[in-house]
Amino acid sequence: MSVKETLAALGVALPVPPKPLAAYLPAVQVGNLVYSSGQLPLVDGVLMSGGRGKVGLAVTKESAKQAARQCAINALAAMAACVGDVEKIERIIKLTVFVASERGFSEQPFVANGASEFFQEVFGENGRHARSAVGVAELPLFASVEVEVIASVKP
Repeated sequence: MSVKETLAALGVALPVPPKPLAAYLPAVQVGNLVYSSGQLPLVDGVLMSGGRGKVGLAVTKESAKQAARQCAINALAAMAACVGDVEKIERIIKLTVFVASERGFSEQPFVANGASEFFQEVFGENGRHARSAVGVAELPLFASVEVEVIASVKP
């Protein structure tokens, strides 16, 4: 099954990549790698429910996990736009997931699974990747989660 067919089966339509909040590109290709900038859980330009606030306080870990999935969708859209077609993305190599964490919250890996599981659903074995899940004090726009991705591109 193609990536587009898999996304359709999952009910996922890749959005137009969100516009950068500052002076950077949404994604950059270097050789056979494409790097996404950090993507927030934006839907139609607005932080989704569960996508704003500190996890462990204003946001549940389950809501933050869904927000991480949306970040992954946005990252995939940015990378696909950069390389010209989502079908050119061959393998997900590395995720970095930043979680705006309330003091004492230590379940960043659970939240990060929202992004990891999405890529595994879409790319199968090629969606398995290295990952860092990092708790931070604040994120842009007071987002609960931010995800950046490195992927390989087919020649």
